[in-house]
Amino acid sequence: MAVLDQLEPKKVFQFFEELCQIPHGTFDTKRISDHCVAFARERGLEAAQDDANNVIIRKPGTKGYENSEPVILQGHVDMVCEKKPGSSHDFSREGLELYIEDGYVKAKDTTLGGDDGIAVAMIMALLDSNDIPHPPIEAVFTTDEEVGMGGAMAIDLSVLKGRKLINIDSEEEGILTTGCAGGFRYETLIPVHRERKTGTIVTLKIHGLQGGHSGIEIHKQRGNAHKMMGRLLNHIGKSVEIGLAEINGGSKDNVIAMESTAEILVADKDAAAVKAMADEMKAVWDNEFMGDEPGLAVEADTSADSTVDVCDKAGTERVISYLVTCPYGVQGYSRKLKGLVETSMNIGILETAADHVKTVYLARSSVESKKQEMKEVLAACAKTAGGEGQCYNEYPAWQFNPDSELRQIMEDVYEDMFGKKPEVTTVHAGLECGLFLGKKPDLDCVSFGPDIMDVHSFNERLGIESTARSWKYLQAVLAKCK
Repeated sequence: MAVLDQLEPKKVFQFFEELCQIPHGTFDTKRISDHCVAFARERGLEAAQDDANNVIIRKPGTKGYENSEPVILQGHVDMVCEKKPGSSHDFSREGLELYIEDGYVKAKDTTLGGDDGIAVAMIMALLDSNDIPHPPIEAVFTTDEEVGMGGAMAIDLSVLKGRKLINIDSEEEGILTTGCAGGFRYETLIPVHRERKTGTIVTLKIHGLQGGHSGIEIHKQRGNAHKMMGRLLNHIGKSVEIGLAEINGGSKDNVIAMESTAEILVADKDAAAVKAMADEMKAVWDNEFMGDEPGLAVEADTSADSTVDVCDKAGTERVISYLVTCPYGVQGYSRKLKGLVETSMNIGILETAADHVKTVYLARSSVESKKQEMKEVLAACAKTAGGEGQCYNEYPAWQFNPDSELRQIMEDVYEDMFGKKPEVTTVHAGLECGLFLGKKPDLDCVSFGPDIMDVHSFNERLGIESTARSWKYLQAVLAKCK
């Protein structure tokens, strides 16, 4: 039964709900890509699908726009798959359970995929229409944007005739994004040697944090569970001898870590003291966050006496020292655009194997030299911990174009419609426009979108009225591109 069928604009929400019923996490995009191709062919539109599951759909201009320059409309089909602890939702098999609350569309216990499903739905509504004036449309649906922008890296843009590209992947209405940060991922392997010991296993768990987008929300100073776990382990290690059995948490490097779990071995006599120190740190954090992390929980559960393989003293200390000293959060603000983050770091994933602990970072900067400095910082952290690091999935920044014709059109239309100027800015997140410009330097790109709150977390929600206004705005912009 449709949940969104009473919402306006009907077609946009109809197509969005259909997309939400197709599993489409990053690297699992074949089904939704095929859906987009079938959608086009059912309407007699030209569609092409490449080996990376990117899809390009073309629609001729409407009457009076037949000979206008094509406009490229672009969004990505993959979503970040996050869910509440304890949720049994299987993103690989199940669609999302949508509901409406307080003027927003939400998904029960999971991310919504409004980032960037609403872009695909809006573009589909245009492709489906026969009464909306528009120039020729080149719809570009990319894959795997959320982890490395693999679709944008693979796509062949030489087949496109348009020069104006509207990216619908921004998450705040009234803002025109005209630049974005570049970034890279960095993986560190910290070697550990194990020895067999007997004692009490204490399972430490930090959870209930808000999390969120590691770029757009990094300035909010939300707690990162991995950094907090390093602090907790360091606090405990000052008083009692511990052996690290394992430490894990986080599933996405572009999400501020909401949960981290460590198993440590301590002497039987020290187990009660460890629990007391966990409670102490919980009180410290509650005071420091001043109510900004109301769901924070810090647990310390003990098990019966155990004989297990744990990291030796040196390995335990290396891992803890790394977590204490490794950077997290805002590393610098823009000197030109006051209040905007220039450079940031996020440790998103921790995984333990038999002989190493792995950390995965996502670093971002709108300044190339600062981005390179962050590589050096992470390499130094890895070296200090006796580990090895490697950089991958690097992507460029999108530089502001002061001569953008498309931006001027979109500014004028916005002011005509809403009686005020839009905010023109750059964003501290990766957008595919930077990669597109590397392939097709003559592109004129602007990004916009409706309000989508708490993206990349299970609190994600899409503004209904904002979506309606953004839909009307997109139509008005296209009408001006004659």
